[in-house]
Amino acid sequence: MNQADVIIVGAGHGGAAAALALRQAGFEGSIAMIGREKEPPYERPPLSKEYLAREKEFERLYIRPPQFWGEKDIDLILGTSVTEIDPRAKTVKLSNGEDMGYSHLIWAAGGDARRLSCSGAELRGVHAVRTRADVDRMMAEIDAGAKRCVVIGGGYIGLEAAAVLRKLDIEVVLIEMLDRVLARVAGETLSRFYEKEHRDHGVNIMLETGVDCILGDGDKVTGVRLSDGSEIEAEMVIVGIGIVPCIGPLIVAGATGANGVDVDDYCRTSLEDVYAIGDCAAHANDYADGAVIRLESVQNANDMAKTAALAICGEKQPYKATPWFWSNQYDLKLQTVGLSMGFDQFVVRGEPESRSFSIVYLRDGKVVALDCVNKIKDYVQGKKLVERHAVIDPDLLSDNEVALKEMAEG
Repeated sequence: MNQADVIIVGAGHGGAAAALALRQAGFEGSIAMIGREKEPPYERPPLSKEYLAREKEFERLYIRPPQFWGEKDIDLILGTSVTEIDPRAKTVKLSNGEDMGYSHLIWAAGGDARRLSCSGAELRGVHAVRTRADVDRMMAEIDAGAKRCVVIGGGYIGLEAAAVLRKLDIEVVLIEMLDRVLARVAGETLSRFYEKEHRDHGVNIMLETGVDCILGDGDKVTGVRLSDGSEIEAEMVIVGIGIVPCIGPLIVAGATGANGVDVDDYCRTSLEDVYAIGDCAAHANDYADGAVIRLESVQNANDMAKTAALAICGEKQPYKATPWFWSNQYDLKLQTVGLSMGFDQFVVRGEPESRSFSIVYLRDGKVVALDCVNKIKDYVQGKKLVERHAVIDPDLLSDNEVALKEMAEG
């Protein structure tokens, strides 16, 4: 039976960052990274942006050149998944039937795109945006003449895909069940701003609209039937309705968790010597008033990876990173710092009509988050306000002529 001192399950951002952090911390033991895809670790955010838009070749998405991993004595086991964990024997079973032993296990398996539950969801032409293969299939259909697409879901993935498709001159209808886009992650001001931007670029946004089924001819999608019975013709459908954390083997092995696997401040699960990081790890977050949440971001995966790696190396540093996110749509760069969930007040700095503005969110008088659109200085300077849970007069915050840096120093 093969053995590794550390087995990392998942070859995405979190898995790659964990392997790098172990080596950077001086870990000299053997490391094996197991990934379901056949590609070495690569960046995921550009898939729905530069890669889909043909602005960046796939080779430029590699987190490190493919030969790097071997040079660092990190064994890549690709095209393979972990199907079982035996925490007592400290072994995992691989999808190829082999068993492998470990001293420490880092679970960085992320999540799978949430699928539609209606009929027609498995038709050819219905896509997620999660892997290179997903986007390659979309690109092939566009090359074959697809001109109409229905995007289901008004979160960042759906909006980013819609923006790129419009650049490619594809007709886009975006369907959102709630009464605004980005409803789960931002306030109404930002939602309405992005709705207008997309409509101005030709996207037909349909709010408070459900999907009855996906229509097809044989095995190929031909459109979408909405909950009101109306139909939209399309050669492509993109589903962006969130992810399902990949935690099955952990839970079966006895790890605690529900919406993700629960981890402590050092990214340890309830299983001995088993850590979890990234999209699938549920943790108590100081920026969410201690609520147990999952953060789906590259930043979170990288920061948790460092925490787990240092803990394995005997240097415990609790995970306390400031959450931050970004989204590129058209010529708009949105940068978010902090978590706006539960905010009870907000102020706007600048004019949304100028396409350069910030929204500052407060809870109990404290700054908890900022959404900054084409406003990099506010993003950089506002981070300190979020980290300090600063109490700033809302009238002062809304004064676009006063730099947030001055408030942070005050």
